[in-house]
This record gives sequence, C-alpha cells and structure tokens, in this order.
Amino acid sequence: MTIARLLSFSALSMFLFVAGAQAQTPSSPQLQQLHDALKLRPDQDANWQDYARSTAIDPQEMTARREASERMAGLTAPERVDLSVQMMRADLASLERRGAALKNFYGSLTPEQKAVFDRETMRPPRGM
Repeated sequence: MTIARLLSFSALSMFLFVAGAQAQTPSSPQLQQLHDALKLRPDQDANWQDYARSTAIDPQEMTARREASERMAGLTAPERVDLSVQMMRADLASLERRGAALKNFYGSLTPEQKAVFDRETMRPPRGM
C-alpha cells in the first residue's frame, strides 16, 4: 500500500469515526427508534444500555483524534505513517469494544427481535 493510499484510508477512517460519533449518541433519535422497534423486555434493558453506551464516542478519543489530525501537517512522511497506524489501531480497538457490546446485546434478543435489529441497522447502499 502506498503512503498516499494509507493516508487516504486514514482520512476516510477518521471521517467515518467522526460521522458515527455524531450519528449514534446514547440519546440519538436513531437509537431511540431502534429501541422502540425492538419492543425490549425489562430483562433485556441492561444489555441495551451497555450497547447504547458503546455507540457513543469517548470525548477523550475525539480529542486525541483531532489533535493527531492537527499534528499531521507538521510531521515527516514516516511520522505520518506511524501516526496513521496508531490511529487505525485505536479505531480497531474501539470497533472491537463496540462489537463485543453489540454481540452481547444481540445474543439477548429473540429471533423476531434479531430480525428487527438486522433490518433497522442495515445501512443503505452507498450513494443513497
């Protein structure tokens, strides 16, 4: 992978990370709509709360990402690559945490609720 591609991927990754943070906060309309559509039982609430919290981006992560982005222009090419790799590792760790919470919550759903969850969380195709 060329350095330009790596940096482009890093920029795209940062955009998706930030867009996800803005779209999915614990009290977001999308989450509330999903919650309502699932018709959760009281015994599923704790797993829901964990899942909902996992969709929120930690303000410290956002600050670190913003600071890293601002530092990019002043770095050498090898330093930019190293910082991009570091940012991607942080993104992966965040995705793994969110994935674990999602899997835990999903495992507590009934088959009907899983179908609703799958349908409601499917992103529309690109360009729509």
